[in-house]
Amino acid sequence: MRVRVDRDLCEANAVCAGLVPQVFEVDDDDNLVILAPEVPDALVGQVRHAVQSCPKTALSLEDESGHPIE
Repeated sequence: MRVRVDRDLCEANAVCAGLVPQVFEVDDDDNLVILAPEVPDALVGQVRHAVQSCPKTALSLEDESGHPIE
């Protein structure tokens, strides 16, 4: 599973970074950085929650072939 960010929608609110700092980080320029594009199995549940919690719906999940995961 991969996590993607729509840079046009993302406002770097850091909700995701607060929930899963192992995967998401906001840099000094207020840009969201995906630290682990391939989501570790142990963090799948937390990352799903972070994606659903994004206030701008800027995050999405994809399978290995690039198909969206609901």
